[in-house]
Amino acid sequence: MSVHRIGLVVHQGRAAALEAARTVREWSSTHGVGCTDIDVWDADRHRRNGQEEAEAAGNPDLVVTLGGDGTFLRGARIAVKSGASVLGVDLGRVGFLTEVPTRDVRDALDAVLEGRVAVEERMTLTMRASRPLEVPPALQALLLYGRGPALPPPTTRPETTEGQGWGIPLDVNALNDVVLEKLSRDHQVSVGVYLAGRFLAAYSADALAVATPTGSTAYSFAAGGPVLSPHMDAVIFTPIAPHMTFDRSVVAAPDEPVALRVLPHSGQAAVSVDGQLRGVLDPGDWIAVFRAPDRVRLLRLHPTDFYGRLRERFRLTDAPATAQDEPAAPFFRPDTPIPPDLAGMRLPPPAAAR
Repeated sequence: MSVHRIGLVVHQGRAAALEAARTVREWSSTHGVGCTDIDVWDADRHRRNGQEEAEAAGNPDLVVTLGGDGTFLRGARIAVKSGASVLGVDLGRVGFLTEVPTRDVRDALDAVLEGRVAVEERMTLTMRASRPLEVPPALQALLLYGRGPALPPPTTRPETTEGQGWGIPLDVNALNDVVLEKLSRDHQVSVGVYLAGRFLAAYSADALAVATPTGSTAYSFAAGGPVLSPHMDAVIFTPIAPHMTFDRSVVAAPDEPVALRVLPHSGQAAVSVDGQLRGVLDPGDWIAVFRAPDRVRLLRLHPTDFYGRLRERFRLTDAPATAQDEPAAPFFRPDTPIPPDLAGMRLPPPAAAR
């Protein structure tokens, strides 16, 4: 693929990330490719939204992230606004998004330049709200204690809609999740939940998460939600520590929006997008979360082995029963032709191609 400018997002607290960043800059200089550092952690400057960061970096066509999944999410927020692809270099411990080991950075960049990579598109979420999101100044210092500078509240998308009551379209994308959570430690948030425009139930909970399949292994999973293949589109609603009998996740179709309305007797609630605080809602306010038209373009050097990574990250290989298992499905024979009824299925590559 054609690469004219790289946007570099580096976890500044990891020595291996800093060393890999030097490799990326050297490679860029050798190949005549522009390379701009995008500092998304600097506490001494005003944080910018994804579009502003992309423009300030010269609208890169490739974003390289050096860190774990948190670093990748910061890079993806920028890439999705400029249509750039994202190459994640892995320095994390339990992540699912990054892929390339630091030792292979140079080879990975060569593969990108030569077109020897696959593009994997992932669904994102966007929002509408009853009013523009903001963080009241009186709460900002408390909410951001120990977190560093905040991202600005999402701006309004430049579009209009006929009729009234549809809310304000927010210019934001979530690759993992949108979370509505309580602000007071001793007071849960009370929320009315609507799926596809129909009332489901009123929840009193610590938080409520709306996740993508990519985000199903993040906060939603930690709260007991299901694991979904990242290759599918769906919207996952998961209540977190709810005070009610029905505490299960609901997996909705990708065209079924999830609306969350803060009930009149509730306290205020914080809105986080991919772990970043983006606003505070008062009782009576609402947000609607739904599939966005924008997708994140991940670059992969090899076919994704999501379930193998699931086994590795959650140490499923330590289970006693795994000693009885074979590495491939019982019916899978990688060295013989694929039967017609399995044509088009997502299967591991033949052994010779691994």
